[in-house]
Amino acid sequence: MHTVDANSLRLYRWYYSRIWQWGLGLTIAVVLMLAFIERPSSFSYTSDPRFRPTPWEPPCGLTEGIEIVCLVIFAIDFATKSYLIGWEEFRKCKWLIVYILAVSASVIDWTWFFRRLIRPFFLLQNSSLMKKTLKCIKRTLPEIASVILLLALHLCLFTMIGMLLFAKGEQNGEWEAYFRDLPTSLSSLLVLLTTANNPDVMIPAYSLNRGYSIFFILFSGFGTYFLMNLLTAIVYNQFRGYLLMSVQASILRRRLGVRAAFEVMFCQGRGQDATHSEEHVVQQLSDGFIQWEAFRRLFDELDKDRIKEHPPKPEYNSSLLQGLQLLFSHYYVTVVGNAVALANVMCICTILVLDSEKSIAERDDYYMEVINCFFILYYLMEMSLKILAFGWRGYLSYRNNIFDGLLTVCLLVLQITIFATYRLPFPKWNPASRGLMSLWEMVRLVNMLIVVRFLRIIPDIKLMALIASTLVDLVKNLRAFAGILVVIEVDLYLFLYSVMSNSSMTNITVECGSYEQLGYWPNNFDDFASSLVLLYNVMVVNNWQVFMDAYTRYTTQWSKVYFVSWWLTSSVMWVNLFVALILENFIYKWDRSVMCSVADVERTGYETTVQLMFREQIQEPTEEELLTQLHQHPHLHLS
Repeated sequence: MHTVDANSLRLYRWYYSRIWQWGLGLTIAVVLMLAFIERPSSFSYTSDPRFRPTPWEPPCGLTEGIEIVCLVIFAIDFATKSYLIGWEEFRKCKWLIVYILAVSASVIDWTWFFRRLIRPFFLLQNSSLMKKTLKCIKRTLPEIASVILLLALHLCLFTMIGMLLFAKGEQNGEWEAYFRDLPTSLSSLLVLLTTANNPDVMIPAYSLNRGYSIFFILFSGFGTYFLMNLLTAIVYNQFRGYLLMSVQASILRRRLGVRAAFEVMFCQGRGQDATHSEEHVVQQLSDGFIQWEAFRRLFDELDKDRIKEHPPKPEYNSSLLQGLQLLFSHYYVTVVGNAVALANVMCICTILVLDSEKSIAERDDYYMEVINCFFILYYLMEMSLKILAFGWRGYLSYRNNIFDGLLTVCLLVLQITIFATYRLPFPKWNPASRGLMSLWEMVRLVNMLIVVRFLRIIPDIKLMALIASTLVDLVKNLRAFAGILVVIEVDLYLFLYSVMSNSSMTNITVECGSYEQLGYWPNNFDDFASSLVLLYNVMVVNNWQVFMDAYTRYTTQWSKVYFVSWWLTSSVMWVNLFVALILENFIYKWDRSVMCSVADVERTGYETTVQLMFREQIQEPTEEELLTQLHQHPHLHLS
């Protein structure tokens, strides 16, 4: 709810204009990106401490000056929001209260590290979906507490059994490596829960007696395949239920706004003289009034993304041009183009297989160049004839044509550069010879573009088009999930940077499978960029026990708490939430596309919103509910 006087409405339109919202988003991005250039700077070509040069450091005051400009913009944003909603609503809005505290704390804490922890909040508070997601997590945690408790009991029970089974004894490598003490035993089985150390963790015992494998199979079978999947199902169900309620509340607010506009115009039209009533929207139909249902449907249509219409084809007088236009505007031309692209990729693959054992100096790129020239000429001819058939505007109105055209132009420019650099004719070109760049590098770049061009087949295969449309829609509508993950990553990095980065890894070991033996040196907390990569690797959980073991050895045992917390947050909670939304979105699109053509699948991408995903479950508010809430609005007074 916000004030509805003339000045407030003008300010409201300005605040939610594309310019201000994009500017605010850019400001948030800039203040988060400062972590890449602040000390320790991430501006070095490698994160490996053995080879990393001294990183670039920004001039004194540069990052501070940028940050103060961003904070001024945040202060303006806060002041505008507060003015629009009024004092009464401001006192109820916890996010705005924390917002002003975050800006104030950032200004006060100017010379210390603490203010960096506050920066991710600016990203969080600017997204309503992020806030809803956090509320969902808050509501979901109590619901899944029983499963987490059962998982903990399962882990503790098998840990105690394992310590009894693998007690210290002669030729017992299992005790030495994985069950030496309680923390080691717990962490070994916790990692096994993610399958990251399977089958390594059971090999010493399994080598002695095959019966020991039963212990590990029972642990993984019940924990990994039952409890973890049950946890995923509960997270999915609870999140879906909360998102449905959130969408229901969003629909109610939307209907209230539309109904308020209808009531205001109706009251204005009723108060005017009948001779002037035709000037109002509520009286523009033949019967004198537009009904509420029609008015609501009008706003539903306006809420959808604009669907572009393709411009008409050019008209030619020549019968030859008309025939070419009819031929090359047909769908089968695209099918032939896809077949040619497939043949091109198969040729490249064949040559790569034949040359896989040859060094760059031994390769003869003459035949590959001949093949590339042939296909590039075909792509150029196809593009030119499609432009002839559809016209410039019609050709560019298809996103597939834009993709093909850009790659074709790039291929043509590269091929001309090769001819200009190495001249013709050369029956055997030396790939290692250099002009502007080596022939091998140029040919490799050409072939990579050709392989990318093969993606043109995606829109023409229904299932692939559906999957691609789902991914695009997820990026468009569900950016909040990645945003909160970034917030958590940034906070975890900034909070523990001082501990992790100051630990010098000097006790070099060559134990097989260790951090040092595997050469994991680039994965560290020495700067912001390498920290993000390390946290991503832990989230994937492949070999994450290696990082946990290394930082436990070089810092303290509490490092395990850090890595386990990140695993629970990212892999258990966040990945499951993302899987839930992917499933929901894909199922919705699949159900809609069963009777659709390939072209209709792409068209649904313009219409899909989070609200439409739950259309069947959403209950429309009744007339009485809308009118009751409208009359209770503190700033709207209807006669």
